[in-house]
This record gives sequence, structure tokens and C-alpha cells, in this order.
Amino acid sequence: MTATKIGKYRWSICALVFFATTINYIDRSVISFLKSTFTETMGWTDGDYANVEITFKVFYAIGLLGAGRLIDKLGTKLGYALSTFFWSLAGIATALVNTVVGFQIVRGALGLSEAGNFPSAIKTVAEWFPKKERAFATGIFNSGANIGAILTPLTVPFIVANWGWQWAFILTGLLGFVWLIFWFVLYEVPRKSHKLSVEELAFIESDIESEVGTIADDNQPKMSWMQLLGFKQTWAFAIGKLLTDPIWWFYIFWLPDFFESMYHMKITAASWPVAAVYIVSTVGSVAGGWLPLYFINKLGWPVLRARKTSMLIYAFCVVPVVGALVLGEMNMWFAVGVIGLAAAAHQAWSANIFTTVSDMFPKSATGSVTGIGGMFGSVGGILLSLFVQKNMFVYYRSINKIETAYYIMFFVCASAYLLAWLIMHFLVGNKKAAVQ
Repeated sequence: MTATKIGKYRWSICALVFFATTINYIDRSVISFLKSTFTETMGWTDGDYANVEITFKVFYAIGLLGAGRLIDKLGTKLGYALSTFFWSLAGIATALVNTVVGFQIVRGALGLSEAGNFPSAIKTVAEWFPKKERAFATGIFNSGANIGAILTPLTVPFIVANWGWQWAFILTGLLGFVWLIFWFVLYEVPRKSHKLSVEELAFIESDIESEVGTIADDNQPKMSWMQLLGFKQTWAFAIGKLLTDPIWWFYIFWLPDFFESMYHMKITAASWPVAAVYIVSTVGSVAGGWLPLYFINKLGWPVLRARKTSMLIYAFCVVPVVGALVLGEMNMWFAVGVIGLAAAAHQAWSANIFTTVSDMFPKSATGSVTGIGGMFGSVGGILLSLFVQKNMFVYYRSINKIETAYYIMFFVCASAYLLAWLIMHFLVGNKKAAVQ
């Protein structure tokens, strides 16, 4: 029986994770479309907005470190449910505050609880898909981040205009509680699922035998954080996330401001180019998982070679973003095009870097390693916000040269992925995931 014929149920699980990721990104990115609203109604400065953003990232980083370990312990069903429940609650609670400190408190709670999404999602994919399909499955669920980023600009300005900014947080926060109903009804780990055929279970577990004797051997005892940090593979993933995650944070939190500032738009008008960027990036997320699958199935390449080659291609696809402002001076949609290409390449990169965890580590450790790498990615985002975005944007806006700040940021975006690829290659090289 072919993988296509027996794949229906596991792809429905992938759809669940996709919708969770969509909701996760809607809840975190709502505030980026309210920056100008809070500037007008509450007197927020760029520094105030950056402080709230940094608080989210700090607690997201803390949450990632603990969430991965907790999800490995509780399992995906309960761990994912708890994370979604608390981040939805925090999202709704944002409607109750009206000071910078109040926003820092609730956004900190949001970051802490939202941290459970990606460790849960990666662990779910590792449980439900064999290695050769994991990048594709990861690309599909990771495209939920793009869909969330598309839906937010198309809905939040409308909600704010008609019902006020508080309802933007309330309505988006309620989505998570709807998702929880479907999660509890439909989800179970493969060996406990009564809806899974014998053939599909055998296909899911088809590469278990090849994993024996490697880091990815699930028969090994569970490893502590210190043990995991002893592997070069952990550091390759963590440093890759440290250098590239901040770029996506930059797009999420500052693209609306970029289009408002550079093209003197109202937020309702700026929502369209922002949405267009994420529509383009959705293609990258899915294609990013498809390309290594093509290399493996059609060209017969080993998983590691397929993964690394794909990631190098994606790293080069980001480079044109350095010319976003120059092209944007001719036509705004040229800027949308190169930023969209860079965002698509990021999502393609993200689908593959996440999958390297389940390539190299046992399912019992994927949550922990994903959490460690995610924490490093969030620390990178914090450092970029604290030392570049916050001070740089405040300074250059004060002297009416905000475009200079964006020139610097797009140069950082263009170079981060190639640097990350080189470091990851140096740490892991052509080695398989064998215990050295």
C-alpha cells in the first residue's frame, strides 16, 4: 500500500498543528497592527513599543527552555492543550490593560505560554511522520505562521475601526479555545490511536530500525539538558536559531511600521502590502519542505545532504532583501517582492532547521532540543530589539532618517542565513547523527 493511500489520518494531525500555529501567530502579531493606535491614544513611543515587544521575547525565551522539557514529560496531547489554553487566556486578558507596564505583564504571560507551540508541533511531527516526510509536514504546519500573519492585517484594522482595539484581542484569543475542542476529540499518539490503520502505523515507524545506535535511537535513556548541550548537533541547531529567528521577529513586529513610515500610509492601507509579503512567504514554507523530499525521493540523496543543500539555497534567496529600500523607491511593490522572497526563504529555512532536530535526536528529546534552540532564537530576538531596533529606531526617527535604520536592518537580514549555514556546517559537517 502506498504512502499516499495510507496517509489520510496523519495529515489530518498535521492540519491540527497547522491551525494551532496559525492561531499562535495571530495572537502574537495583533499588537503590531496597534502600534500607531497606541501612539495616538496612549502616547506610546518607539521605546515603549520595543519594551513591550522585548518583554514578550524574554518570557518566550524562558518559556521555550521549560516548555520543551515539560512537553517531553507530559506528552504532546496534554502539553499542547495546556499551552494553547494559557496563551489564549493571556491574549484575551490583554484587552483589560491600558498602560505600558500592564501590556508588559500580559504580553509576558503570552510569551511564556506561547512557547509551547513549536516544541509540541515538532514533537507531534516526529511522532506521526517518518524522517523523509518530516520537512514537508513541518513546512505545512509552519505555513500556519504565514496564514496567521496574513489574516491579522486583513482583520485587525477592521475590528479596531468598528469595535475598538480591545475586541481585537478578545476575538483572536477565543480562537484557541475553539481549537482545543478539536484537539481533544481528534488527537492521540500513533500507538494509542484507534483511528490509525496497521499499514499507516507501520509506515510511520518504518525508519525506527535505521535509528538504532544513533543519537536518534529511542531506546536510549532520556537525556538531561547538560547531556544534550554536550552534542555539537544541539549547538548547530541553537546557533542557527540564534542568528535567523530574530529576522522573522523583525518582520512580524516591524513590517507594518516600515510601510507606514516609508510610504506615509494609514494602518488600514499598510495592511495590504504586509499581507502580500506573507502570502508570498506561504509558498516558501510549503516548498521548503518539498525540495529536500524531492532530493531524497527523486535523486536518491541521503537526508543530511538534501537538508543542507536546500538550506543553502534558501540562504542565498534571502540576500536580495538588502536592496528593499532602493527598489522600493521606484515602486513600493518591488520592496514587497524582495521582502516577500526573503520571508518565503526564511520559512523554507525554518521548516528544515526544525526538522534537523528529529533527524538527529530521539522523539523523547525533540521537545527539549527544540526548546533549547527556540530559547536561543528568542535571545537573539531580544538582543536585536534591545541593541539595534530600540535604540537605533528611536535615534534615526528623531532625526527624520528612519530609512537609515531600515537599511541597516535589511543588511542584517540578508547576511544572517549564510552565516548561520556556515556555522552549522562547521559544527555538524557531513557526520550522521551518531554518538561520537
